[in-house]
Amino acid sequence: MGALRSLSRMAEQHKPSSAIQALYDLCRDTFTPSASSYPPPPTAIEKLTSLLDTIGPADVGLSDASKEDDRGRGPFGILSFSRVDRWAQPINYVDIHEGENFTMCMFCFPTSAVIPLHDHPGMTVFSKVLYGSLHVKAYDWVEPACIRKIEGNNKSSVTVRLAKLAADKVLTAPCNTSVLYPRRGGNLHAFTAVTPCAILDILAPPYDDSAGRKCSYYHDYPCPISPLDEDGSGSGKDEEYAWLSEIDTPPDLHMVSRNYAGPSVKK
Repeated sequence: MGALRSLSRMAEQHKPSSAIQALYDLCRDTFTPSASSYPPPPTAIEKLTSLLDTIGPADVGLSDASKEDDRGRGPFGILSFSRVDRWAQPINYVDIHEGENFTMCMFCFPTSAVIPLHDHPGMTVFSKVLYGSLHVKAYDWVEPACIRKIEGNNKSSVTVRLAKLAADKVLTAPCNTSVLYPRRGGNLHAFTAVTPCAILDILAPPYDDSAGRKCSYYHDYPCPISPLDEDGSGSGKDEEYAWLSEIDTPPDLHMVSRNYAGPSVKK
């Protein structure tokens, strides 16, 4: 009997860890309190993206919901096919790990759900589409900062800052992990669900208002010709630049927290 217990313990010790546990362990080793700067070195970025590229819905306790009908249900459970009057469904937020050095989380979108344009100040963010299709529009600030006042929708003056388009594309699973950096790669981005979809995010360091990493939302005003073309040649490509104005948290951003139901993570 003792031998059986010993064999059982040995088997447990040699049992392969889950993919999400391996991801957590790699993040813990990469984003340490002693890390002097972000983002991490290219070799660490490559290791993380390579591991993230192998993770699918089942690894985090999700089923592939791409075939589900989530258009919403009207009063009394009657299906509503109108995008105007359908009941809006929330974006589900799932917290896997939240710590001082990094956050691991998931966002599960119903079709047409939107996370508006927002930033990640001083942060490196890894995003992996687990299933479905997601449209991403992203900008980076033009440096040095170019700030102006323009006329807003209500005829009042609005302070705006110039940004350059970094991405305007649809990501469909399976696809490679996207990475944005503190000053490049699309640090300001917006997500729109083309189909039911889910993304796994790693944010390092995480949002922290006291450390100056506050999430801000923006409205973009397209600027077809770069205002940086001082000679008036108009060499900038269409829709390559936009003026961004900071706004309050959009009132129609509907997000709810859900418990993580995937493989447990030993921290």
